[in-house]
Amino acid sequence: MFIRLLSFFLCIVFLGFSSPVSYAAPLKVRGAILMDLDKIKVLYRQNDNKKIPPASLTKIMTMYLVFDAIKAKKISLKTKVRVSRNAARTGGSSMHLKAGDIVTVEQLLYGMAVASGNDACVAIAEHLAGSEKKFILLMNQKARKLEMRSTTFKTTNGLPANGQFTTASDMLALSRNYIMRHPESLRYHSTKTYFYRRHKLKNNNPQLGKYRGADGLKTGWTIASGYNIVSTGRRGGTRLVAVILGAGTSQIRAKELKKLMDAGYKLQKGKIRNIKSLL
Repeated sequence: MFIRLLSFFLCIVFLGFSSPVSYAAPLKVRGAILMDLDKIKVLYRQNDNKKIPPASLTKIMTMYLVFDAIKAKKISLKTKVRVSRNAARTGGSSMHLKAGDIVTVEQLLYGMAVASGNDACVAIAEHLAGSEKKFILLMNQKARKLEMRSTTFKTTNGLPANGQFTTASDMLALSRNYIMRHPESLRYHSTKTYFYRRHKLKNNNPQLGKYRGADGLKTGWTIASGYNIVSTGRRGGTRLVAVILGAGTSQIRAKELKKLMDAGYKLQKGKIRNIKSLL
């Protein structure tokens, strides 16, 4: 009897360890969410309503409003913008604008998407709304329309500001609508390098050129936020959008993002029953 019970117990243990659905530890980030954009279906959530500073993910909203203005024929890609001294003096990541420069809207879009240019954000905001302050009001109005209930923007570029927060869920709402309304934006977000004058601007998205199907979207970092990213890619008939907020390092961000995207594609192919089995 004892031998039979022991055999039964060992069998149960073996089956438990060999099961394809094992629930591992969550991602090593402060917040995350993953969506199949074609099916508008959330595949994974982790602290997706936790408020975290958006850092340069803010630029997705800024670019969204630029593309809205282009679609409304208020401006075009060839519209010329004069760079103010205020814009040129903006700190942090930069596309190296100088006061008095005359640049096109398209150049500024590349500057925001590739170099994460804080100066480019201020320049286009001043051109479209007259001032950065007025443009930020438009950003928050748009956020309300997109039902980003836990997001408040205080800058056009994500530079630190008291009371500026978002969530992984809100960033997904922003990115989902942005990609669906302006798919042409991915041409800018998927660009790995861009030259402005003699400056070679580089995209910090760790998946571009390295992860099959990756074609955007935006990274961000501040001390308060940690390492953030919204990433998207298409494989076959599946486009995934992943949001990761608050990774401890850029390496952790890249590693956890790959794990999440890999699990998402395998889930949609029916290779796993639950996305947590690969995390």
